Amino acid sequence: MDDGFLMEVCVDSVESAVNAERGGAGRIELCAGLVEGGTTPSMGLLQVVKQCVRVPVFVMIRPRGGDFLYSDREVEVMKADIRLAKLHGADGLVFGALTEDGRIDTELCTALLAVCRPLPVTFHRAFDMVHDPLVALETLISLGFERVLTSGCDSSALEGLSLIKRLAEQVWNSVSARCVTWGLFPPGGGITERNLQRILEGSTASEFHCSARSARDSGMKFRNPNVAMGASFSAPEYSIKVADVAKVRTLNAIAKNIL
Repeated sequence: MDDGFLMEVCVDSVESAVNAERGGAGRIELCAGLVEGGTTPSMGLLQVVKQCVRVPVFVMIRPRGGDFLYSDREVEVMKADIRLAKLHGADGLVFGALTEDGRIDTELCTALLAVCRPLPVTFHRAFDMVHDPLVALETLISLGFERVLTSGCDSSALEGLSLIKRLAEQVWNSVSARCVTWGLFPPGGGITERNLQRILEGSTASEFHCSARSARDSGMKFRNPNVAMGASFSAPEYSIKVADVAKVRTLNAIAKNIL
């Protein structure tokens, strides 16, 4: 924490992790599959990132893209990934799980939290898919999550700003939250240099979460334009998105001038 705020950058490569730290990020959320909102990274990626950066690295635990309703076998994968992430130096974990009716899956979250101990845990943007965010927040506080990442149940943190502020006030007024020093409530989703000031001033958050990426052209000289490695909506083969040091620094500067 620096000057009253902390910037978390979500990354999916060693290059992005290094750039995020160089730009002033206070914490990294390590993922794969950012085009799907983030999935569990490889343990090889975690190992090398831990060798290259000194800021805390929180690891996403999400076995696939799509919804947050998990089968028994997917749960076993999540538990195994948590154990491996702890073994390879994760400083914290990030996960979320819902029931079919859009509520926090308290039974599963309790089981996963037990595997995570003693590391801190963030409930990710599965929160934005809940039926009742105010009730869901109280549930997460009671379960023992340290923070929740949210865009205010809207397409971006800016659109969801009014709910983010209401949720932050709910955390502040919660006796149980104060008893466990809960209350870090990072808005995330669509944060840019153009809207960060408004989001931070409107949410009273002490943290914020972003990717701060730019496209970098591939170093490949020979290119086959007729073949794609993924579905039609996937990223171009010859363009790589990485955390942009300049963008991270700019966002940090904006936040320092506000808080």
